[in-house]
Amino acid sequence: MTIQVASDAAGEPVVEEPANGAHVHGAARSKLLFSLMISNFVLLALYCGVLGVLLPNQIAALDPDNKTANLAILFAITSVFSTLTTPIAGAFSDRTRSRWGRRTPWIAAGALIGAAALFGVSFMTTFVSITVIWVIASIALNSMQPALTTVVADRFSISSRGIAGGFVGAGMTAGVAAGPFIGGRLADNMVLAYGVFAAAIAVTCIAFVIFNREKPSLEEVRKEEFHIGEFLHGFWEPLKSHDFAWAFAGRFVIYMGYQGIATYLLYILMDYIKLSNADANIMIGNLASVTFVFVVIASLGGGYLSDYLQRRKPFVFLASIFMTAAMVVPLFMPTMQGMYIYAALIGIGYGAFMSIDLALMTQVLPKTERGDNGKDLGVLTTAVNIPQIISPPMAAILLSAFNHNYQVLFIAAVIFVGLGSFCVLPIRSVK
Repeated sequence: MTIQVASDAAGEPVVEEPANGAHVHGAARSKLLFSLMISNFVLLALYCGVLGVLLPNQIAALDPDNKTANLAILFAITSVFSTLTTPIAGAFSDRTRSRWGRRTPWIAAGALIGAAALFGVSFMTTFVSITVIWVIASIALNSMQPALTTVVADRFSISSRGIAGGFVGAGMTAGVAAGPFIGGRLADNMVLAYGVFAAAIAVTCIAFVIFNREKPSLEEVRKEEFHIGEFLHGFWEPLKSHDFAWAFAGRFVIYMGYQGIATYLLYILMDYIKLSNADANIMIGNLASVTFVFVVIASLGGGYLSDYLQRRKPFVFLASIFMTAAMVVPLFMPTMQGMYIYAALIGIGYGAFMSIDLALMTQVLPKTERGDNGKDLGVLTTAVNIPQIISPPMAAILLSAFNHNYQVLFIAAVIFVGLGSFCVLPIRSVK
């Protein structure tokens, strides 16, 4: 397959997308859009319900006095494995030759193994055992995620990736809202809570690959020999691309700010807003409900407008500004009213960001004949995973240095997200 490159009036390269028989149309397109939305909804609900509610509750019950430090350690260990797993799994999915296609085996196997390990976490009673089993679950789920994400680049044309990103973003950000709500309601029964999330991810992902069958990849993917040096070098190669590097930087810096608040939201409600443990578990679900409404509107509406106007950068920039504004509110209103305003603004900003940023990401991928979309999107996903390593320990250090004053987390989030919003502006190949 060849890719023609022309130049626009400003001399910037413009990729002319070739015809692709793998692109979906009609009823198949609609089915795939809703399947992506549902699968990403469940995946993000799982992540946020487990990371935001279930694991913090388990960690706090084991050692209340050291809960922030222990949670940071668990997240850092997990994120190291997640960061390594995602691009490697994406690269291997690019190379997979099977009768079921390139992505399907990774989606199915990752979901089933991840579900089994996730359910096992509910039976663990020590910090070490919780960490080990959750790491296994995380590796499996992060092996599945790049394959699922790459479906957008594989099966949708560039002109329709905004709405595809809107459906994915709506699912993901609705999952971000629903996960803590479900986790908060089920937190008093850990076996049931983990079981619900485990069953949901297994069922939805198996249904996804059954109802959205992928073409066999036996004759479609490259057949050259595997060389470990070239394989490892390939992870650094896309960062040499100007637009890819700026997209990576923007996503990285924004998540550095966002992750610190998301990680400690339950503790923020308990120690900053001064709610009891039981009330905090209920209120984190209520906040998620508010976020859910605005997330769906912003994700689908933003994706549609982005496709209609064929613009990505202005939407990503404005979404980041909304996220920054959300972080400012609790600084001046350390009350539940302030947190509800935060929940609404973060729903608008994060919802639009997740959907349109995904479309933008698929358009800054280096164009090659080898078909490295899975690997390159996996590299971009590390811009989310690496902050998961750095941000929680950094937040724990800041809290310790400032006498556990959670205002410092919001100040740091404002700085990071605010700076990250400007990283999209230097991107040249996407409007």
